Amino acid sequence: MNKDLTVGNPEKVLWRFCLPLFGSIIFQQLYNLADSWVAGRFINEDALAAIGNSYEITLIFIAFAFGCNIGCSVITSRYFGSKDYTRMKTSINTSLLSSAFFCVSLMLIGIFCGDELLLLINTPPQLYNASKTYLDIYVWGLPFVFFYNLSTGIFSALGDSKTPFCFLTASSLSNIAIDILFVKKFGLGVAGIAWATFLCQGVSCLLSVIVVLLRLRKITVTEKPRLFNRTLLKQFLTIAIPSILQQSFISIGNIILQGVINNFGPGVIAGYAAGVKLNNLVITSFTTLGNGVSNFASQNIGAGKLYRIKGGFKAGVKLVWCICIPLTLLYVLFPKTLLLFFLEKPTADALRSSTLFLRILAPFYLVISTKLIADGILRGASMMKHFMTATFTDLILRVLLAIFLSRTSLGYAGIWMAWPIGWSIATAMSIIFYARGPWKNAISENYDS
Repeated sequence: MNKDLTVGNPEKVLWRFCLPLFGSIIFQQLYNLADSWVAGRFINEDALAAIGNSYEITLIFIAFAFGCNIGCSVITSRYFGSKDYTRMKTSINTSLLSSAFFCVSLMLIGIFCGDELLLLINTPPQLYNASKTYLDIYVWGLPFVFFYNLSTGIFSALGDSKTPFCFLTASSLSNIAIDILFVKKFGLGVAGIAWATFLCQGVSCLLSVIVVLLRLRKITVTEKPRLFNRTLLKQFLTIAIPSILQQSFISIGNIILQGVINNFGPGVIAGYAAGVKLNNLVITSFTTLGNGVSNFASQNIGAGKLYRIKGGFKAGVKLVWCICIPLTLLYVLFPKTLLLFFLEKPTADALRSSTLFLRILAPFYLVISTKLIADGILRGASMMKHFMTATFTDLILRVLLAIFLSRTSLGYAGIWMAWPIGWSIATAMSIIFYARGPWKNAISENYDS
């Protein structure tokens, strides 16, 4: 069901819209969590490390899909908010064609340069074959990743966060079952985990594309939408490319960090693979809620209701803090319990490194969650230069500090400490940029009931 985010109390509107988004990302993360859990519990620690190793490369591909999702979603939201449905549909067509180009390009890179990418991150010899197997199968499933993300972006732009949640719930639970079937019953190892993800993402993608096309057919237009429009392409790329660069550079930074971590041996690699999955579950959840705030901001800017932006920011921060406080306590107080979910018989290095990782990062979730809500507003308002400045500051600081501190007596603990420092400085920057936005002097009005 389509939802107009430009009417009603911002807090109530955002909570109703964003909570299904939060549920969706939880189930989205189950794909990766299930892969790691099955690898660690039913194969061995090296299999878990291999999947975690390949994961850093797949994040680059996901970065492009995510950027296309954001670009399509923000522009679609803007025209949906202004009730310009013909232009809205043209922007969707343009986004789909552009995203298909990105997808094919990445597939070619993955198919022909997979070996070089694994060598680039110093993949240990004992993990190489399994990492390559997982990566090869994942690359062939990229069209599913791209067009599923585009579909969810369109749903969100139309104010519908419940439909993607239903798709993800079914596909994620199916992925767990098929993972176990392929590994335990058929003995397919890491390849079985990759094929399970491929199949479940494929079904979820096809169903979501069909439903979103049917939904769009019900929206009447005054004239036939065009298949492609250069002006709308420019608008799409203005949002998508910075978002792609943000996620890509984060992924590149993670690859550099993975190369540093790989120098500490398989135990620390496996510990990091488990710890970073749990960390990414939280960060990706906050990012998704920030995306919901982007849709809220974009619709309201399209409707000319700048006065609602401040209310949306406050509501978004309140929402992420309500989610992040219990997660922070859980990660700080019970990290070993959570990590044993992935590692049945962990080595001392794996358990020690992953526990320390979570306990250093978790207390700063309140900080980074605030940044991601502010970033959501900046993206929705197309303030991409400000958004990129804060994001790159965080990334550069984290990478440089991780490299430096890892060479001190702190060892791998120094790598973990780089995260909170980068987060804190970048959060301050994002909040300052938000406070200086065009809504700064907007006069508050009574919210529509």
